[in-house]
Amino acid sequence: MGKNTKTPVNIEGTNYFFEDLTEKQKILFNHVIDLNRKLDSSKFNLDQLQIGRDAFLNLLKAEMEIKPEEPISNVKKMNPRNRQIN
Repeated sequence: MGKNTKTPVNIEGTNYFFEDLTEKQKILFNHVIDLNRKLDSSKFNLDQLQIGRDAFLNLLKAEMEIKPEEPISNVKKMNPRNRQIN
């Protein structure tokens, strides 16, 4: 015989069963879950981009034999319009 188990979900600290939600609630819940995944992925990608940028800036400084006077995290971003690193 088939199982009659329900899927527990937690919405802001309150427990529900997914099967007891209305169709609209299920859709909204799935949107929230999907957006949470996308936010986590974006944060992960941003970490990689920031670290990669810092690494390339370090390589550039080494190539130019410039000793950094301040930590890389304090260096301002390049202005793409005039191609200067501030």
